[in-house]
Amino acid sequence: MATYDLVVIGTGPGGYVCAVRASQLGMKVAVVEKNASLGGTCLNVGCMPSKALLHASEMFEEAAHSFAKMGVSVSAPKLELPAMMNFKQQGIDGNVKGVEFLMKKNKVDVLKGTGKILGTGKVEVSADGKSQTIETKNIVIATGSDIARLKGIEIDEKRIVSSTGALSLEKVPGRLLVIGAGVIGLELGSVWRRLGSEVMVVEFLDRILPGMDGEVARQFQRMLEKQGFAFKLGSKVTGVESNGKALLAKIEPAAGGAAETIEADVVLVCIGRVPYTDGLGLKEAGVALDNRGRVQIDAHFATTLKGVYAIGDVVAGPMLAHKAEDEGVAVAEILAGQAGHVNYDVIPGVVYTTPEVSSVGKTEEELKQAGVAYTVGKFPFTANGRSKVNQTTDGFVKILADAKTDRVLGVHIVGREAGEMIHEACVLMEFGGSAEDLARTCHAHPTRSEAVKEAALAVGKRAIHM
Repeated sequence: MATYDLVVIGTGPGGYVCAVRASQLGMKVAVVEKNASLGGTCLNVGCMPSKALLHASEMFEEAAHSFAKMGVSVSAPKLELPAMMNFKQQGIDGNVKGVEFLMKKNKVDVLKGTGKILGTGKVEVSADGKSQTIETKNIVIATGSDIARLKGIEIDEKRIVSSTGALSLEKVPGRLLVIGAGVIGLELGSVWRRLGSEVMVVEFLDRILPGMDGEVARQFQRMLEKQGFAFKLGSKVTGVESNGKALLAKIEPAAGGAAETIEADVVLVCIGRVPYTDGLGLKEAGVALDNRGRVQIDAHFATTLKGVYAIGDVVAGPMLAHKAEDEGVAVAEILAGQAGHVNYDVIPGVVYTTPEVSSVGKTEEELKQAGVAYTVGKFPFTANGRSKVNQTTDGFVKILADAKTDRVLGVHIVGREAGEMIHEACVLMEFGGSAEDLARTCHAHPTRSEAVKEAALAVGKRAIHM
């Protein structure tokens, strides 16, 4: 019977990062993975493959619509979808092999099979009808999340798809109906819109991107509408008829009222994700869940069962790979007697559309609700030199600072490469920096990031280029 210091169940970003850090700290570590490849949803059917398709489809659209105005003359691009899917698969394979390499390099044992917690210090690993029991000092649950399903709508991953099926469609749907205007729905809708689909997004709430800053969401929606997106907000899909050649989606106002029927070739269900705890034996072992099915943990990631911890999508908080990674590092350091910690006030979020949307810290709505007095600095990319010469002027930077102390409380960006630009705000906020600190930091010219400096100057009503 093998004995370990730590067994991690799940090898997504949270799980494999936790295993690597624990090994660095001198622990004997094993990971348990039920799927054929390592990396979890993120590397195999989530973040990474979607970024490959977002990039490829953006290049396709650039070639069709932007090259000519830059003096680059090419014939009309022709889509070869199987080749694009192969490009996506190459990216997946490279990342998965990278995680396999990290496991070998850090001497982490990979146990293939389904993990089940039998109690403190015991994990059962089952595969191909056989099972073995592993003894360990500590267990970390890093099983991630699964797609949320909509009652009465059966996902077949062919015509009615989840995000997984939407990454592997065999042809471009003429009409794509997206249920849910969150990050995943808008990203995948963008891919297929660029490749030729008519895209309609149905959202139960009266806005897109729930949780993001309201002004950002409103302006971003207008940009998507210019790109060809259609939105039905404050609406719900109550059923999808799949017997005919076309899918017939029944849509009703969220507040109640007359229903309408919309035809679609593919329906993408993107209403969020739910913690994945199936088959882990949590109830029997004494690991408590909350009312949303998430594993309950204390401030040090410990569950209600001694020696068992949990991180990532399976616990409360934003379902983001980088949040899971930071938690993985923190719990490994706590187990090694160090002061592992995650600052949940400084976790960025990004929508990888074109333009991108990024955010860290508080929104205006959150500050108003909390009664915090704040000042706003905004700067549009229309006034940014680099954006002008590249003709990528959509969007703006918005900085929210405490009215009394000038400490930066939130930063929100819509624009090209917004996902890269957000990180200087993260570093600033991690050190409790002020808008003044950011405004007085020299930024290279000409860059889009100068808009961040200008927005910080605008907090003090002294932007230079506006």
